[in-house]
Amino acid sequence: MSWNVYGNDGQRKYLTKSEIDLFLQFARNHSKAIYCLCWMMAVTGCRISEALSMGRHSIDFEAKQVIILCLKKRNKRIFRAIPLPEDLLRSLERWMNSGDLPRDRFWPCSRMTAYRYVSQIMREAGLTGGYASPKGLRHGFAVRAIQSNVPLNLVQRWLGHADIKTTAIYTNATGPEERELASRLWSGRAEKGGRRPRSGPERRLPASAFESVRITSAPVIPIEPTTQTTAISRALSQVNGRITIQFR
Repeated sequence: MSWNVYGNDGQRKYLTKSEIDLFLQFARNHSKAIYCLCWMMAVTGCRISEALSMGRHSIDFEAKQVIILCLKKRNKRIFRAIPLPEDLLRSLERWMNSGDLPRDRFWPCSRMTAYRYVSQIMREAGLTGGYASPKGLRHGFAVRAIQSNVPLNLVQRWLGHADIKTTAIYTNATGPEERELASRLWSGRAEKGGRRPRSGPERRLPASAFESVRITSAPVIPIEPTTQTTAISRALSQVNGRITIQFR
């Protein structure tokens, strides 16, 4: 598959969590309608055309989800449901009850106008590059979902992908777990050149632990099953030749 989470210049195509949070912070400075549009796209990963098709009929307050018509499915009316956060639901409800909401659609504007709104806020937030776009929000949602251990088939349904292989591409993004594994590698390298860390205080066994050791021509060392392995190693260090170990 030719699509990747990184562009031809090696730069990522998705917004990180901190960048999405910054984007929404600057979106607050705009109208209620624009802020809710940005918020909806950030928490659902919907396409910009799918967001513009939403209206009162799209919000299921009882199930706490939005119902999205998959516009990319040509000649098919396929819907998908995506959960919404409580605070966005409350904000939408207040907006719908204020009387300022358009009758048919939440955002009765063209796709290009909505694109300019999002891009403008990206610039205000200091976000530049290929990921500073509505698609960057969608990709960022997918990456965050996978890194939050959401099952891949569920992410596929939320994004409206026909093929799960498309969704699986988002697993190529570096996540917290991968950075944690890398940090272990880095710390391991640091310890290699320094003093080896001790796993804990040294455990000394009493002399009675060795009272059962008997040495013959073919030494036999009976040791209780509960005796620590260190007792065996210390006992062996005191005996030369062939040794037989028996457990009672």
